[in-house]
Amino acid sequence: MKYNTVKNASNIVKESPYLVKNPSNYKGRWNQYFKNNNPICLELGMGRGSFIIEMAKNNPNINYIGLELDINQTATAIRNIRDLKLNNLKMICADAKNIADYFGKEIDTIYLTFSEPWPKKGDEKKRFTHESYLKIYDRIFKKNKHIILKTDNKILFASAMESLSQYWYSFEKVSLDLHNDERKISNVMTDFEKQYFKEKRPIYYVDAYFKN
Repeated sequence: MKYNTVKNASNIVKESPYLVKNPSNYKGRWNQYFKNNNPICLELGMGRGSFIIEMAKNNPNINYIGLELDINQTATAIRNIRDLKLNNLKMICADAKNIADYFGKEIDTIYLTFSEPWPKKGDEKKRFTHESYLKIYDRIFKKNKHIILKTDNKILFASAMESLSQYWYSFEKVSLDLHNDERKISNVMTDFEKQYFKEKRPIYYVDAYFKN
């Protein structure tokens, strides 16, 4: 997926206090970095940051880390937060494949919100719910495994459900139309999701866990 180019993106990212420049330096001691023992939640592919910024604002007693590979998206997320003072939010501009280099067993929840679906069969291993990624997550979850996924892509959702099931995850909640679900599942919308809501697209949702 191609994103809009942000002028001076590199400088915006580099100079922000929200960016963790050397995340591997904090492996195993993120609670020291945040200066508390609150739970730590990680969003992979945060995009422009709308979801994780809102989550951090709504939940001051939870620490949030947003990871994004694309520097233009990261710069946009940082610009969206520059007038806020959130001590419980940090951002990393890096590849999700390397998260085991950045975290020990200290992550409580992983959010996958409208990840790149990689719909072609040959691209299955690139999906964040492929077994290869689930094995990486095993190395960073604090104790119990907890993944929350949202997507508008039916292929990605079906693949995720199959992959998670085969990896012995259980499902706390599943919805094939999140915005019209009678259970009124708590939800913070991303930028993409707000547009999809206007278009009345169904949003697929799963809250998956594995208790050790």
